[in-house]
Amino acid sequence: MDKTHLGTHISQQYNEELEDIRNRVLTMGGLVEQQLTDALRALSDINAELAEVVITNDYKVNAMEVAIDEESVQILARRQPAASDLRLVMASIKTITDLERIGDEAERIGRMALHFAETGGESKMLLGIQHLGEHVLGMLHNALDAFARMDTEAAVRVARSDIKADRAYESILRELITYMMEDPRSIPHVVDVMWSARALERIGDRAQNISEYVIYLVKGKNVRHTSLDKVESHARGNDEG
Repeated sequence: MDKTHLGTHISQQYNEELEDIRNRVLTMGGLVEQQLTDALRALSDINAELAEVVITNDYKVNAMEVAIDEESVQILARRQPAASDLRLVMASIKTITDLERIGDEAERIGRMALHFAETGGESKMLLGIQHLGEHVLGMLHNALDAFARMDTEAAVRVARSDIKADRAYESILRELITYMMEDPRSIPHVVDVMWSARALERIGDRAQNISEYVIYLVKGKNVRHTSLDKVESHARGNDEG
């Protein structure tokens, strides 16, 4: 299944409705990706002004989720889609839910960055989280790209890369615990960094979810809560149409 499968209905309006849903999901994805980029920059640069922008812009993500969800429900009610069309609508609904939650995590990082800046946190605490942030941002970008191209191989790579994100998160926690043990005065700042790291770990999980929706969309296989080997096996299977 690829983009060309979306324009094969007798009703041109139906074709346009399906394409519009897909495009709006990707537009929302771009907005969320920018939110995460800004949140990470606000944290790494200890930039209170940029952190405020991230916090303020979260309403845009929420509004887009509501609008796309409403449009999707209208398509389900009016068109009663089947097969790949139904999977596109359902995958879109699931994807925007995860994108909205990624937006929430980006806002949380923004709030942590703001507090970190206001209380004089030290930038040396942020070295590990910068690496995790870059990795997770890449996961989100690649998951959205896989959705745009309906590329199951790319989706599998995103799913597999979540292992690295989890390991980086665990490493950050060990490092931060050492900070607290060596200097109890650092605890308030360390807690901010810990919450930011946790938010990034969750974003990685959400990006993995989006990659799994791509496999569902293209192959018709629900691969949630299965092993990575099974995810890869389903991704390489035959399309169901």
